[in-house]
Amino acid sequence: MTEALRLGRDRPGGLSYNTAAAHLNLWKKRLGNVPESIWALTELETLVLADNELSEVSEQVGCLKRLRMLDLGHNRLTRVPDALAGLDGLTDFLYLHDNRLSSLPPSLGRLTRLRYLNIGENAFEALPESVCGMASLIELRASCNRLASLPESIGRLSRLRELHLRNNQLTSLPDSIGALRELRQMDLRGNPLTHLPAAIAALPRLEKLDLRRVTTLALPAWAASLEARGCAVYR
Repeated sequence: MTEALRLGRDRPGGLSYNTAAAHLNLWKKRLGNVPESIWALTELETLVLADNELSEVSEQVGCLKRLRMLDLGHNRLTRVPDALAGLDGLTDFLYLHDNRLSSLPPSLGRLTRLRYLNIGENAFEALPESVCGMASLIELRASCNRLASLPESIGRLSRLRELHLRNNQLTSLPDSIGALRELRQMDLRGNPLTHLPAAIAALPRLEKLDLRRVTTLALPAWAASLEARGCAVYR
């Protein structure tokens, strides 16, 4: 239990926390709903609300301007509030995995300082354009969705180092993937790929290309050049 829960006055739901603390961990508290009093904790820098059977999050989350990390994973969310886009301090992590999301608000593209995003284990059939506006992303996890394609705009994520797309419905990748010059790892396991762009071979920092459980793809000739320069190609 964090300091934020140990100290302070009793709050609704039997919770107790320090209004001046920067970190609040409410993981697996069976909340059902987020207590309204949490939105008054404007000093918070990290907030964990994972695994609480949440079906919605109030637009008041936008009051937490100092948040650097927000964990909403392992819930029942079908949407996230537009107000997330106003969290200018959200730089470290945004966890939205294991929910029931099929879209994200276009406004989330304003999270241009965010470095880590996990939207895995949802119901996305297309990668939201708003994700491609998150110009500071270093790691993007979108595994275990229903993605049938990636937008050309993914090439805008020029700082991306890890791209995790395991267990989707991808048959190909856009040529713009070649613009991800900082990419180190790309996980494509379990996709029905039939084509990969040769631009991947020119990615200068690529260290790992994972094609395990891809049974529909003949390994491109250029994969040999990747391996020759030290990139591990798993197949």
